[in-house]
Amino acid sequence: MKNLKNIGLALVIALSFASCKQENKEVAVEETKKEAISEADLAKMQTASFTIDGMTCAMGCAKTIENKLAGQEGVGQAVVDFETKIATVKFDAEKQSLESLTKTIESVAGGDSYKVTESKKM
Repeated sequence: MKNLKNIGLALVIALSFASCKQENKEVAVEETKKEAISEADLAKMQTASFTIDGMTCAMGCAKTIENKLAGQEGVGQAVVDFETKIATVKFDAEKQSLESLTKTIESVAGGDSYKVTESKKM
């Protein structure tokens, strides 16, 4: 009976890790290439919000999307709130657009996990 409980616990833990797809090491490489952005530059950037469907966890899903967005050229800041399912992005409009940022979000984890249902400039 004790072994059955241990096997069940191991199965639950394994499923919880499997439900959150992890982005490969490209995100880490992109983060190291990114230059520091000053507060003045950040203040000049446009802000947009994206409602994202398909996230199942904060650390695997939301954090992976956040890192992917933050690694894009022209993105000064990206924050993904798992609870509200909203990504808020500060970006340089000369280098990024709502469409390009939407494509970035929807391409994470192979392109079949996340869908942007609404996007708007703030």
